Amino acid sequence: MSLAMTENEITLALIQSLKEGKKMLFQDIMEELQPYDMAQQYLHIPSKHRNKFLLYCTIEQITEMMQELDTDEQLNVLQKLGIEKSTKVLDLMENDDLASLIADLDAEEIEELLSEMNQEEVDIVQSLMNYEPETAGRIMTNRYVWIPKHYTIREAVDKLKHFAELAEYLNYLYVIDEQKKLVGVVSYKDLLLGDLYDKVEDVMYTRVVKADVHTDQEEVAKLISRYDFVSIPVIEADNKLVGVITVDDIIDIVIQEANEDIEKLSASGKAIDFNTKSMVAAYRRLPWLILLLFIGILSGSIISGFEDTLQTVVALAFFMPMIAGMTGNTGTQSLAVVVRGLVSHDLNSKQVVKLVFRELWVGIIIGVICGVLIFFIAYVWRDSVTLGLVVGSSLFLTLIIGTLAGTIIPLILYRLKIDPAVASGPLITTINDILSLLIYFGIATMFISRLM
Repeated sequence: MSLAMTENEITLALIQSLKEGKKMLFQDIMEELQPYDMAQQYLHIPSKHRNKFLLYCTIEQITEMMQELDTDEQLNVLQKLGIEKSTKVLDLMENDDLASLIADLDAEEIEELLSEMNQEEVDIVQSLMNYEPETAGRIMTNRYVWIPKHYTIREAVDKLKHFAELAEYLNYLYVIDEQKKLVGVVSYKDLLLGDLYDKVEDVMYTRVVKADVHTDQEEVAKLISRYDFVSIPVIEADNKLVGVITVDDIIDIVIQEANEDIEKLSASGKAIDFNTKSMVAAYRRLPWLILLLFIGILSGSIISGFEDTLQTVVALAFFMPMIAGMTGNTGTQSLAVVVRGLVSHDLNSKQVVKLVFRELWVGIIIGVICGVLIFFIAYVWRDSVTLGLVVGSSLFLTLIIGTLAGTIIPLILYRLKIDPAVASGPLITTINDILSLLIYFGIATMFISRLM
């Protein structure tokens, strides 16, 4: 197969090989593809060819491809494979991926899936399922290489070669003592550079960065990001090594957590994608929007409270959308900055104070520039210094308040151990609308005689 083939050309070539029954040509194409590309090709070909696609694939190829599909597609593939083939695939799947696959199934479906599997693999998967979702214990794998501390480098290399196909990553070897407690780590590079008869305990690092089985998966992601690891060991309370978490799983977690935060920030609740039905999507969005609707009515009541001011100086209405919109925009920007920062940093009190003051200065700088700009616009338009001062000073104050609201609200939620992403953009915007209208019409009322 030519490496220059486009994705569409590969799809057409695979379909042609399936139509003509050319299994060897099909395999030639598949061997050039990465697991993700295999999965995409499977999804792109017409459904009538999918059974034959799976028939022509090796068990190893199906296993690799499965891990790039979503849960519904994985179950669909297993159903097409039949009991014998699907059992082989499940035996080869990474334990953490299999645990993730069956997590949302009911007991009867889980029993059916696991019934024909190797009992040792079943026991491992069931042990993973005992840990809470989104913890290190749930996402770890048992496919790693460990070595006793009394091994020589030669013995370590021999074991590494023996288990090379079973281990997911070979960058690090984890060193244990007689009780299987984690005592050190040695890299593949250390083994290559060391003398074959040196003891592993003489070249290993004893300060090991590790995660407890109950550590939240987001904290594990921070550890791997902080130290640029490709895997991290997982221990139980007595420092016993029970598994490892690899960077590919962490990338999936980061994407998943980011999507969840985006859903919360947009007040859309549970996941909504291109395939979500209209009624379901509407149902998931409605609760937040109904809440915001009633809060929005409060904004309307504020305007009605200043009806006399608005009737006296109709020009004030022209600037209302701008004042409210700008305040909401700055609040949402600050909210995004804070939520993103909380994901990648463990903030202490000093950093929190520094962040709040930083955002305060940001609000002041933005407020001064935008306030002066709108002052001149209002002055030129209506030839009124007073109108310019009212609009400019209102915008200055509301931009500061909007920036602080978008900063402080998620920080308060974070301190209360509540996910700060629930301080959604629309909620911040609505609150800022109320505050900005109060400030705008309050200042305008103070200067109503001069405005007339």
